[in-house]
Amino acid sequence: MANTVAAEKKSFDFKNFLLNNGIYIALLLMIVVVIILKPGFATFKTLTNIMGQSSTRLIIALGVAPTIILLGTDLSVGRIVGLCAVISASLLQSATAPDAFYPGLGPVFILLPWLLVMVIGGLFGALNGFGVAFLKMHAFVVTLGTQLIAYGTASLYFDKPGRGATPIGSLDKGYTELGGGSITLISGGKYWGKLSIPFIFMIAAVVTVLIWILWNKTRLGKNMYAVGGNPEAAIVSGVSYNKTIMFFYTLAGVCYGFAALLEAGRVGSATNNMGLNYELDAISACVVGGVSFAGGVGTVPGVILGVFIFQFLNYGLAFIGISPYVQNIIKGVIVITAVAIDTRKYLKKK
Repeated sequence: MANTVAAEKKSFDFKNFLLNNGIYIALLLMIVVVIILKPGFATFKTLTNIMGQSSTRLIIALGVAPTIILLGTDLSVGRIVGLCAVISASLLQSATAPDAFYPGLGPVFILLPWLLVMVIGGLFGALNGFGVAFLKMHAFVVTLGTQLIAYGTASLYFDKPGRGATPIGSLDKGYTELGGGSITLISGGKYWGKLSIPFIFMIAAVVTVLIWILWNKTRLGKNMYAVGGNPEAAIVSGVSYNKTIMFFYTLAGVCYGFAALLEAGRVGSATNNMGLNYELDAISACVVGGVSFAGGVGTVPGVILGVFIFQFLNYGLAFIGISPYVQNIIKGVIVITAVAIDTRKYLKKK
């Protein structure tokens, strides 16, 4: 027995451990370096801000992740978010807005535009799913096409004749409170600030729980992993490939629309360029969180970890004054490294 335990200890491969987890270690070290350089980063206020910024990104990433698990991807994310955001903002301006998108519209119950943008997002997602499932097109090509369609539609809607391409602001107070409001839990004094839980963080937490249940406790979730892991075997086992693809791509679009309304409320305004590069952040977070492009692998906790690590990094680099151009370079290196590690694991299993 003692020999067995000793053998197990000796079998620990430190080199493999570093290769498989090096990106997490590097990212955590970068965050530590930020804290050392700017101790003011480690405050309750920072945590609250990151929770707020991460909330919509988490909902978006949870929409993207199944498309990757199903051996695809989604490049249309950001532009669908932008379209849904401008529609949300245009319908939820305050009654006294000087630049009202719809003069004389009056107060609109928030659930109506929320449902509307979820339907619009779902339709774009269904279009992506149809292209992948029934037309047998590569997800890259389909979602690139819908990205252009969504952006063109958002620009036509936003650049309303006689109004000009100005940001849609002066949003209803209740709407902006939903996106930017919070509940204070702890007052940490002058240095630490207040630890507050943003309303959108609470909404994102509920969405995350529902997604976890879908992935882990339903037949649809099991079918997702089966189709992503081995499509041919899944079909032979009686799993509907087309229905699975359609469902999760449509759900992804619904998630984008849901998050778009919250994001516009959090920012306080919207333009047709809102959502630019959100797909890159979402895909990057998924990959860093262990969602595999080899298919069939990915967890909700992993996506959560990926989103929050990326947001801590984004906020931290901006906090210490790193140029946005350098931030893009760092993100690119992280994504390539994460995919290289994932590919290594996949080849090793084969």
